[in-house]
Amino acid sequence: MATKQQNNEEEVDLGSLFVIIGKGFSNLFNFIGNLFKSIFHFFIMILLFLKEHLVKIAIAAVLGFIVGFFIEMKTPKRYTSDLLLQPNFKSSRQLYNNIHFYSDLVKQKDTLGLQKIFGLTKEEASSLKKFIIGPIINQKDIVSSYDDLMSEVDTLALRDFDFEEFQTSFTTFDYKLHRITVVAEKKDVFQKLDEVIIAAINNPYFSNLKKLTNENLNRTDSIYRQNLSQVDSLRSVYMQALLAEAKKESSGTNIDFGSKERPTKEIELFNTHRRINFELKEISETKSKEYEIINVIYNFQPIGEEIKGIIENKAFQFAVLFALATILLLLLLKLNSYLNSYKK
Repeated sequence: MATKQQNNEEEVDLGSLFVIIGKGFSNLFNFIGNLFKSIFHFFIMILLFLKEHLVKIAIAAVLGFIVGFFIEMKTPKRYTSDLLLQPNFKSSRQLYNNIHFYSDLVKQKDTLGLQKIFGLTKEEASSLKKFIIGPIINQKDIVSSYDDLMSEVDTLALRDFDFEEFQTSFTTFDYKLHRITVVAEKKDVFQKLDEVIIAAINNPYFSNLKKLTNENLNRTDSIYRQNLSQVDSLRSVYMQALLAEAKKESSGTNIDFGSKERPTKEIELFNTHRRINFELKEISETKSKEYEIINVIYNFQPIGEEIKGIIENKAFQFAVLFALATILLLLLLKLNSYLNSYKK
């Protein structure tokens, strides 16, 4: 009797559990359904609003287009050109500071300051409108920098410093390539800018660092070349000794083909020769990259490219601006009407 009562209680508990689970799924599906209904209702409300006020918005857009068209006709043409640089010796921060300084001079309309810095005429200096700098974002730069850090620093010290943490600490200045964009109203002013921008980084600190680095690279290169010459001499002497010994052995009846010492020495010399050549190649690549404080990937074009496109067009910009302003005004009026009716 007790067992039958216990089974009934378990069946009741399971039934209650299934009811709770059923209600949970039902509530979930109801929530999802209501969410889609709300989104659909909101979308319909937008369409109804646009349908009701389409003429007003269109008139505002046309007026904005007309205003922007006249402004566009009176606005001088603008030209742009890019300078792509690869800073060395961690000079990118100084480069960014310099470009931001030039940008501030443009914003302050300090024509005299720009004239002195770049050696421009007053007309050329006043034509400069923007200085922009930014990195060429490349994930490979982060990976290669992390690999360099791992090879230079003790692995035990980096045990708790994983790649994700390194990636978070990687800044704009740490990328290898950086693009400088200049916007001006004169199309032939750009070729007078790049030399000044690059020369501004050649301060005593970076010049001395460049000199010491190149001296160390040249010294290391010279030592490796001497070592390579010595290894070549040893290989030549070793080969001559092997030939002389082979001649002696060929005149007798016993020839030792099982000697392991000879090929081992020859392999060691070969590996040493290959390793030195690899190091020389690495030094040569480093010298080619770090011979200058800043490597120029490409200069400003002598003649800038005219800035075109519908997004840059004043008529389009003012048409969108007037349309958005009209929509905002209509929404505010609708909100005000709703609030007034809500009070009643």
